[in-house]
Order: sequence, then C-alpha cells, then structure tokens
Amino acid sequence: MSENKSRFNSRFAAIMAMAGSAVGLGNIWLFPYMVGEHGGAAFIIVYIAFCILVSLPIFIAESTAGRVSRKEGYSIMNKVAPVTILASFIILSFYSVVGGWSFDYLIRSFAGGFSGKDIAEAKEVFAGMNGSVVENVSCMLVFLGMTAMIVVAGVDKGIGRFSKISIPVLFIMVVLIAIESLRLPGSGKGIEYLIRPDWSKLDGPAIAAALGQSFFSLSLGVGSIYTYASYMREEDSVLRAGGWTAFFDTAFALLAGLAIMPAVFAAGIEPGAGPSLVFETLPVIFSRMGVVLPVIFFLAILIAALSSSISLLEVVVSWLVHSRGMRRRYAVLLVFFSAAFLGSACAVAPKVFAACDFLSSNVFMMIGALLFALITGWILPREEVMRHVRYRFAYALIRYAAPVMIVAIAVTNLL
Repeated sequence: MSENKSRFNSRFAAIMAMAGSAVGLGNIWLFPYMVGEHGGAAFIIVYIAFCILVSLPIFIAESTAGRVSRKEGYSIMNKVAPVTILASFIILSFYSVVGGWSFDYLIRSFAGGFSGKDIAEAKEVFAGMNGSVVENVSCMLVFLGMTAMIVVAGVDKGIGRFSKISIPVLFIMVVLIAIESLRLPGSGKGIEYLIRPDWSKLDGPAIAAALGQSFFSLSLGVGSIYTYASYMREEDSVLRAGGWTAFFDTAFALLAGLAIMPAVFAAGIEPGAGPSLVFETLPVIFSRMGVVLPVIFFLAILIAALSSSISLLEVVVSWLVHSRGMRRRYAVLLVFFSAAFLGSACAVAPKVFAACDFLSSNVFMMIGALLFALITGWILPREEVMRHVRYRFAYALIRYAAPVMIVAIAVTNLL
C-alpha cells in the first residue's frame, strides 16, 4: 500500500472521529439495560476491566496495523480486506435502516407526533412505519445519503470537521436529557438500577456479556479503526487515541443510561432493550416532558448513528481509493448504490436484516479482529510495532491475550 495522503489535521479530529465510530446505538439501547440486568456497578467494573485488558489491546493492534500500512512493503489491508470490507459494507447496509428510523422519528418529533400518545399507540406507530415499504426505504436512503455527503467531502473537511463538531454536541445533548430525567419524581430508582452493585448477578452470562459489549462497543474488527489510524499524523500516539476513544465510549454509554433509565423508572415502565426502548417507550416518556426534549433525543440518536455509519462507509471507500485507484466521488457513489440495494432488502425483509446482523457480528467482525491481532502480534516486525505500542505489557496483551479473548467472544456468541 502506498503512502496515504489523506490526513486528519489534528489529534482532536482523529480522536473525535474514532470516538464517533465507537459511539453508536448500542450505547443507547443496549448498554444501560445490560448494566441494570447484570449487577449495576458490578457489571460496570468488569466491563471497564475488559475494555482495558482486552478491547483496548485489540484497538491498539488494529490502529497499529493502520499506521504501519502507510509504509511500502506492509500491504496489511490486502490480507484482511475481504473480511473487513464485507463486514463494513453489510453493517452499513442494515445499520442504515435503523438510521432511517432515527431520521423518521426526528421529523415526527418536530411535528409533535408523540404528544398525548401512550405506549400501545407508540407501538402502533413503530409497527406502521416499519411495515411501510415506501417510508422505510425512503428514510434509509435519506440517512445513507447524509452519510455519503459527509464522506465524499474527504477525510479532514468531511469526516474530521463533522466529528469535531457533532461529537461534543452529542455529549451536550445527552447531558441535557440526563439533567431533565434526573429531575423527575421517582428517578432515583433508575439511578439505583444503574449503579447499585449486585455481585450475585455477576455470573458467567454477565461476564460474557461484559466481554462482548466491550468488544462491539469499540467497533473492532471492521476496519474503521484501522482506516482512521492510517489518517492520523505521525506524531499522534495510537495509545493515547485508544485510551481517549475507550473513555469517550464508556462515558457516553453511562451518560445515556442516566438520560434514559431514570425517566423509564419515573414513568413506572419496566426497562427493556433494543428498538422497543428507543422507538416505542422513550418517545412517549420524553413527549410528556415537553415538545423540545423528544427533538433533542432523536437528534442525538441520529448523530450517534451517523458517526458510526460514516466510519463504515469510509472503510470501503478508502480501500477503493487507495488500493484500486478509484476517485473518491465515484467510490462513494458505487458504495452508496450498492448499500442502498442491500439496505432496501433489509428494510423490507426482516430475515435479511437478521442474517446480515448475525453474519457481520458473529463471523466477519471476529475474523477481522483476530487477523489484526495476529498480524500485529506475530507477523509485523516487533521493533516496528513497538514504535507505536511502546509498552511490553501492551505488546504481550496483543500477542497472547487478544487472540484468545476474540475466540472466546466468538464461541460465546455462537453458543
């Protein structure tokens, strides 16, 4: 691979882009539920430990591979490209469907579409939207188009500029929602749900959930970290970038929990996870707190979804540009139309959506992460890797612990 001329113009832009890749819908609709169901603070402690000892070394392995790949003679992406390109493309396609839902609900929130509705009526709204081929596909295409417009502008002027503005704004919006949620009568039960340590719930499935969430939350194995690391300036540290990315990702997940669960408990509703929480329960709860809060919430959802989809699209576009010599605008158009085709299939056929989700999460991401760990730990020259890793302990984690843990996560998910 030849020297990559694309660059982020600052360390802040690179870190915000990586944080944006990690911060996604899983932080909002899955993490808070998992924390409460698996022991509160006890789960958080185990999750953070896995982030430091397992996921961060894998992150460093992938980002180190990205940095080394800029030099002639290290065609790393050629070894992992089939897996990472396929994983990124598939995830982008079905993720755009969910991103389309967030856009749809943002428009509905502007129009006050949830005022006066109860949970049953909100479920009917979601079912109606999800059952409408025209609405589902149209919103998916709008979301995918937003993603493409940012990526086609380039690494620094597009992705970097968007990330530097949107990620801080995203955190501010979630903090505002959390403040409003914590002011509600009965919100204390939601706080207790999140932070009260219950070590009796920290069993085997809970530990496996913490391990898996720490892996998936940092967007490992799909090539986005590899790609963004290749855009970093030479003087920027992959260790620092990894540490800040893990910090922002975890902080956002905890803030999202404080924004959501106190409101859920204050409303007297049982906590849940997944689309039912975001698109059926929360619109009703937040609409009772005024007309502005639902707009802020779904704008935050849209930004979180966009920050992740941008990194997925950039993986494929970067490979087409730097390995196949295609101009960026044509690469973006090619991926846009291809993802629109598969995304349309995901939007109208739930089985296609589920199959794409299963294959990308349980097969391709695992293979990609394992390849990055093995290449960085066993194939690249030790002295070259140590220039970026710097610490023998971190190198040992990449070389020995990371491959074992990736296999453990894969086996756990498939059982």
